[in-house]
Amino acid sequence: MRHYEISNISRPEAFAGSGPGRERALTKPDLRATDAAMIMSFFQVALGGAIGAALRFGAGLAVVRFAHGPFPVAILMVNVVGSFLMGLFVVWSFQRGFEHWNLFVMTGILGGFTTFSAFSLETFTLIERGAFGAAMLYIAVSVLASVGALIAGVMLARTVLT
Repeated sequence: MRHYEISNISRPEAFAGSGPGRERALTKPDLRATDAAMIMSFFQVALGGAIGAALRFGAGLAVVRFAHGPFPVAILMVNVVGSFLMGLFVVWSFQRGFEHWNLFVMTGILGGFTTFSAFSLETFTLIERGAFGAAMLYIAVSVLASVGALIAGVMLARTVLT
């Protein structure tokens, strides 16, 4: 089984100069390069996120023009399309050697378009690893905790702000 990582930022080897016995000083050339690379990673995610958010807004407007009613068709559509695109891109990027685009496309564009795509990828990764129970628990906890947290936030805001 092959596991696809959304980002390689969390890998210790991605941070040259870190680890036991290595000081973190900005005067070391390898750390400057790492800091510059990290800044570029943030720019990639930020630019991609701006593009994805604009695409989500535009897609939502387009769907609302054609679909009316109480069911959140626009959100459902971007979640499904974003998850589909995440699945396509994660395999394509690793098979074709374009992992360097993952931060911009997966974390940035697709993350800005819908965070549900990252949730879908993490769920699939658990299933692919054979951790079906953990995947079901992840789904249940993510949905219930997220909706519960939203309700708690709304209730708190209504209590404090009114």
